[in-house]
Amino acid sequence: MAKQAAVYILASRRNGTLYIGVTGNLLRRVWHHRNLSAEGFSSRYSVHKLVYFEMHQDLHEAITREQRLKTWHPAWKLRIIEEKNPQWIDLWDQIIP
Repeated sequence: MAKQAAVYILASRRNGTLYIGVTGNLLRRVWHHRNLSAEGFSSRYSVHKLVYFEMHQDLHEAITREQRLKTWHPAWKLRIIEEKNPQWIDLWDQIIP
């Protein structure tokens, strides 16, 4: 996957705890979450399953989107996940080369 800005959502399970993040390298960042290299919220609450991501050309645009998503009502977050990933499958296989 080419390096570009991404906003992503990780989940502990379907309708479980969510983590919203932004990165310039989605593959590397999700790998860190999955391998418990990223200390903090995601490792503390076992939030490792990539359930949503969107790519952006500009990092500032991605940061703005991430900040906006974090303020959304939980039901809205669930809706955007289910619109693109209704089965809540782990999207890891879609981002690995």
